[in-house]
Amino acid sequence: MKKTVVEDITLLIVRIGAGSMMLTHGYPKLMKFFNDEPIKFMDFLGIGSVASLSLAVFAEFICSILIMIGFKTRLAAIPLMITMLTAAFIAHGADPFVRKELPLLYFLIFMSVLIFGAGQFSIDGVINRKSMFYKK
Repeated sequence: MKKTVVEDITLLIVRIGAGSMMLTHGYPKLMKFFNDEPIKFMDFLGIGSVASLSLAVFAEFICSILIMIGFKTRLAAIPLMITMLTAAFIAHGADPFVRKELPLLYFLIFMSVLIFGAGQFSIDGVINRKSMFYKK
């Protein structure tokens, strides 16, 4: 089934919207590396606070940018999905559902990005068009 322009615009809006909103969570975590205070972050894997924070920054900051520009979009969605499940069920495991709701909504959005991809209005879309053009 061929995608329509409306579907590609919808994917663009979802990617930019979810990615930019997730950046508001990732940027403050990234800034923890640049202040003078010792790093305090949940050590959810037993690998240390710095390593745990690094994984969260990679997902919430780097992968969000990749999703926004549409580069390696499906691959970038996976760390975000894992991070959102970790936030919902480990970081907020003992909290009421209202605290789990936002990470679960993000999880569903990034799962949709994983399933549907970036669409034509993305770097992935440009790469796919070029590879189709050069096929023999």
